[in-house]
Amino acid sequence: MTPEDQEETQPLLGPLGGSAPRGRRVFLAAFAAALGPLSFGFALGYSSPAIPSLRRAAPPAPHLDEDAASWFGAIVTLGAAAGGVLGGWLVDRAGRKLSLLLCSMPFVTGFTVITAAQNLWMLLGGRLLTGLACGIASLVAPVYISEIAYPEVRGLLGSCVQLMVVTGILLAYLAGWVLEWRWLAVLGCVPPSFMLLLMCFMPETPRFLLSQHKRQEAMAAMQFLWGSGQGWEEPPIGAEHQGFHMAQLWRPGVYKPFIIGISLMAFQQLSGINAVMFYAETIFEEAKFKDSSLASVVVGLIQVLFTATAALIMDRAGRRLLLTLSGVVMAFSTSAFGAYFKLTEGGPSNSSHVDLPAHLSMGPADTNTGLAWLAVGSMCLFIAGFAVGWGPIPWLLMSEIFPLPVKGVATGVCVLTNWFMAFLVTKEFSSLMEVLRPYGAFWLASAFSFFGVLFTLACVPETKGKTLEQITAHFEGR
Repeated sequence: MTPEDQEETQPLLGPLGGSAPRGRRVFLAAFAAALGPLSFGFALGYSSPAIPSLRRAAPPAPHLDEDAASWFGAIVTLGAAAGGVLGGWLVDRAGRKLSLLLCSMPFVTGFTVITAAQNLWMLLGGRLLTGLACGIASLVAPVYISEIAYPEVRGLLGSCVQLMVVTGILLAYLAGWVLEWRWLAVLGCVPPSFMLLLMCFMPETPRFLLSQHKRQEAMAAMQFLWGSGQGWEEPPIGAEHQGFHMAQLWRPGVYKPFIIGISLMAFQQLSGINAVMFYAETIFEEAKFKDSSLASVVVGLIQVLFTATAALIMDRAGRRLLLTLSGVVMAFSTSAFGAYFKLTEGGPSNSSHVDLPAHLSMGPADTNTGLAWLAVGSMCLFIAGFAVGWGPIPWLLMSEIFPLPVKGVATGVCVLTNWFMAFLVTKEFSSLMEVLRPYGAFWLASAFSFFGVLFTLACVPETKGKTLEQITAHFEGR
């Protein structure tokens, strides 16, 4: 074999000899990609301060009634579901880097349309565009980061996706205190604009370049990211890496991660996170906080603090342990949340309609105030537990467990599942409370959290410290 042949067959990705890469520009590239999730979080949090601001605005500003305000908040999830499907197609066809560059456009365009809005349809159109960008960013950013990171830091960098999402939400809450809705939308254009600028100087992922048979470009990308283009192992990219085919669903290395990825996304939403967040301000009002809007900021700070904690310990504690502890905490706290609603429940009523603020106000004021602190504690404990495990880890595992040929389709299905379940749970939770009463609805969420723990222990493998190739080999039984 000639030296040239040896160089051509030399493995590229996956550590040999136990030596870890020393390049630090991988952190810069991960930060640039994570500006997409930051924009995503800002778009999600935007409606919370913008809706009250729009209701206070004088003509000719658009006016939001109750129905319009609900659509203004919910239409993002519909756009994001479509964005998940589009992102799954883009990430395989256009590549990871170009997909991130492209998703900055609907972010900026959407917020620009909102800034210039003169009627309700412009507001909804802008929100739909930002939702589309959210769906693409929620898929592409984890994939990009997982493929550029080496195993020793992949948990840290992968968890930063969720950290940037909750930071974006908190930024929207804080900025909403001082900015009215138009200027808040202008601020929303800043993170995606920075992402567009920074990503222009970042490389495509080596794995995608290898799948396109661009070996020299892959080595240059590794040199930039890791400080070395040699001594790394990657299985040869053959015909089986040319794209997704339905026949591949019969392979254990494909259908097992599919089941795990979809189930984790479903359990994440069925845990009741959106319901708890929706009632946060009402619970804080019952606990006699002078400014109930403080609830949003308190919740945001808890999310950021504990998601950052999860990112720091992810590569030491492992995914399975954090998912299990997180699920146990969530099951306990939603059980306590349900107990609060049971204790504050009034007498029997002939009406099946549940008015939660009225429901919370039944009974003596002192008793309600004391019990409301049970709800506040349960809510804060739930959010902390969610942020440590079930918030970031489903997105991290989604980017780790799928083999290269099916990654675009598989992650697209996972993101679609997540956003569809988010829309379904948010829309139907009030109806569920009418049927089961509030305490029954939260106890059901507690049961789903418990089932998530059992699923984790039975089916989810530990990916800590493993290369993506080793994870694929585990599912294939090699």
